[in-house]
Amino acid sequence: MACSSDSGIELLIHVGIDTVKLNGEPFTAHVKEGDRVQAGDLLLEFDRQAILDAGYDLATPIIISNSDGYRSVDIVSGSVVDAGQPLLSVSH
Repeated sequence: MACSSDSGIELLIHVGIDTVKLNGEPFTAHVKEGDRVQAGDLLLEFDRQAILDAGYDLATPIIISNSDGYRSVDIVSGSVVDAGQPLLSVSH
């Protein structure tokens, strides 16, 4: 899932490693291209067990694809993040 902020941050969230090979089966998107979202909005749901049963790793990279345009990108939370917790801090 790709998102961009009003301030220009380009974010890529990829649930699982190589899960694109599942052709979207265990995923349900709750937003579509062009939708405006805010903190707390549900973006995506997925069937965790179906992904694991298919043999895929659930590691979920979150990438700021234009990070070279920022002074710092810092991880705010640990490896497990609850809904509503900040994840990253980005500064110009």
